[in-house]
Amino acid sequence: MRPSGRELSEMRAVSIETGFTKHAEGSCLIKVGDTHVICTATIEDRVPPFIKGSGLGWVTAEYGMLPRSTTSRMRRESSAGKQGGRTVEIQRLIGRSLRAGVDRVALGERQISVDCDVIQADGGTRCASITGGWVALRLAVNKLMKAGDVITDPLVDPVAAVSCGIYAGQPVLDLDYPEDSEAGVDGNFIMTGSKRLIEVQMSAEGSTYSRDQMNELLDLAEKGVDELVQMQKAACA
Repeated sequence: MRPSGRELSEMRAVSIETGFTKHAEGSCLIKVGDTHVICTATIEDRVPPFIKGSGLGWVTAEYGMLPRSTTSRMRRESSAGKQGGRTVEIQRLIGRSLRAGVDRVALGERQISVDCDVIQADGGTRCASITGGWVALRLAVNKLMKAGDVITDPLVDPVAAVSCGIYAGQPVLDLDYPEDSEAGVDGNFIMTGSKRLIEVQMSAEGSTYSRDQMNELLDLAEKGVDELVQMQKAACA
C-alpha cells in the first residue's frame, strides 16, 4: 500500500489554473498533490547573442523554491550570491524540455522566458514545473498568434513530465515526497504528447533495477504523461 492510499498507477490530484498572474503573457498555477508551482511566460523581442541574426527563436527557463516551500526554511539563493547546483540543473532541464516541443523557425527571432517558482514542495517539483511551464508557454504563444506576430503555430507537440519509481518493491506512478525519500529507484520522464521521449533521469537509490522494471516504469510514465497532456489541453482551450 502506498502512503497516500493511491493505486500503483494512480496520479496525485492535478489542477491547472491559468491566468494566475496579471502581467505575464502566459501564466498558471499547477498543483500536483501538495506540490504547487507558479509558472509564468514572458515574451521578449531579443534572443541570446549566440543565435542573433539566425532567424531562430529561443525558449529558456528559470526555477526557484521559496524559503518555506519545504518543511524547514531554506536560505534564499540570492542571499548566498549564487544559485545552487540543483537549481541550475533543474532550470536547464526545464528549458531544453520545453524547446523540444517548439519549432524555433516558426517562433521567429524572439525569446520566451518561462519562470517556475515552487511555493510548496512535496516531490516532483521539476516535473510539475515542466508540465505547468508548457501551459504558460502555450498561452504566451496564443497571444503572439492572435496578434498576428506569429503565422504558423511554433508549438508542435505538448510537453509534460512525471516521476516514476520502485517503492516497496513495486513500480509506482507520480511519487510524492514520502515515496521519493524511500524509493529504491527514482526516475523523471519527460515526454511529448505523441509519446516521444525527451529525457529520462533514472537512478538506483540503494537497489538496482532490471530491464523489465524499466519497461514497467516507462509504461507508467506514458500513462501519466497522457493524462497530464489532456489536462494541459483542457486548461488552454
